[in-house]
Amino acid sequence: MQLGQLDGISVLISSRLKIAVVLIIILLSLILASIFLPLADGIVLGLVLAYIARPIYLKLHRYQRLGALLATLIIVMPVVLIIGSGIFEITRLMSWIFENQGLFINNLFDFIASVDVPPQYNEPIRQFIWDTSTSILPLLSGFGLLSYAKSILMFILNLVISVLVCYFLLADGYKVYKNIVSFMPVDNRPWVAEYIKHLDLILKGVFIGNAYAALFVSVTSLIVFYLFGFSHILALATLIFIASIVPLFAGYTVLIALAIIRYFQMGLESALLFFIVASIVIYLPPEFILRPYLASMHSRVHPLLIMLSFLGGAFVGGISGFFLAPIILACLISAYRVHMGTPVYGETKKTDTSA
Repeated sequence: MQLGQLDGISVLISSRLKIAVVLIIILLSLILASIFLPLADGIVLGLVLAYIARPIYLKLHRYQRLGALLATLIIVMPVVLIIGSGIFEITRLMSWIFENQGLFINNLFDFIASVDVPPQYNEPIRQFIWDTSTSILPLLSGFGLLSYAKSILMFILNLVISVLVCYFLLADGYKVYKNIVSFMPVDNRPWVAEYIKHLDLILKGVFIGNAYAALFVSVTSLIVFYLFGFSHILALATLIFIASIVPLFAGYTVLIALAIIRYFQMGLESALLFFIVASIVIYLPPEFILRPYLASMHSRVHPLLIMLSFLGGAFVGGISGFFLAPIILACLISAYRVHMGTPVYGETKKTDTSA
């Protein structure tokens, strides 16, 4: 009896060796993924940083290793230092709050008393603060010192891994890409190339444009916060970086909150002065210099989808989810555009101009 005349069970029996090999490969892949899972934050962040640093690397690609190193130092190190030091400071502040809950609650009560809250709202606000602090803070502080130390250690390790991943992706990423494409059947390579073009365009708009503007904003905010005497300036700069990188959000959300706090502490004049100076120094250069240049990297994806992917990814997967969710969204949209035969934005524009 020929193979084509065999029933399904007979075909499975005759192909048992191939099926066993495939199952072993799947099992080994799952084991490898579980090993890499604790390092997912560093791997995903390194991938994003490599994409952000790629424009500089392309200008230096003649010197492969040196160009990758310079691009990493120029772009990646400031981002890692801002995010790393800011999140470390936020974590340290939260640890202090857990260890000094009574002092923290008393400081909140003193702040409420200092801003002259109307009497009808004073007691409900104080009761809300008390209920929230007595229910949430003990629960969060129950993780213990060992868990806190482990989280700090893993965070530092992931930051180091992100820098290494970024460097090696810049230096060897094209070789990896060529090896992956070489596995594809020859007939499928044209649509694979089209898919990669769409994906590249979307990721440019999502990561490169927003990240460069957010990096400039966060660096200049350090200077402004220092001059105005704010405490925890690294944590504030990190919040501005994160807010600026998410579409439909902006660092203005952080500046408005700080201006309101400054109004209650130092009065209207000081709050207005801070908000005006911060807006001019921090946001005018990106809007009038960076944004026009980065407009060519527009992804043509609705900002609401990108915002939801950023926020939803952060809630589900932390730092890795924050950046991985937009990448998955870009992969799906790219597949849809290839299926619909949508031309790449840059190529369409070039064709119209030449015509």
